[in-house]
Amino acid sequence: MTKLLHLNTTKKKGKVIVMDTKQTALVAVNALEDKKAEDVRIIDISEISTIADYFIIAHGTNKSQIQAMADNVSEILGKAGVTMRQIEGYQNANWVLMDFQDVIIHIFDQENRLFYDLERIWRDGVPIEKSALSETV
Repeated sequence: MTKLLHLNTTKKKGKVIVMDTKQTALVAVNALEDKKAEDVRIIDISEISTIADYFIIAHGTNKSQIQAMADNVSEILGKAGVTMRQIEGYQNANWVLMDFQDVIIHIFDQENRLFYDLERIWRDGVPIEKSALSETV
């Protein structure tokens, strides 16, 4: 079965910028890693859910780092023309959820990541490596 290619498009200075979902996820992972995110996991949920194609899960060591990770993802994806639909939990920064439509990012503190254990809840999804996001569809 061929996976549908979802595109995020925007116009900047008269040019149309197009990023597919894999590229969006890759840019988000890189933005998290730029701020020293720990244990970044990517789960392909496209075959088991209609809410998104990818979950990206990571954690930080403190509130400031978690907020910096969220800020960096928001800024870099925003510059790439990807619109964030919603963000939750930023003020408390123990679980920040960022909804970019086909890519949903969860940034936890370590305690809450262990408690909520999204990797277990979404175990029917396919864990993928960052390198798989660079491959063409």
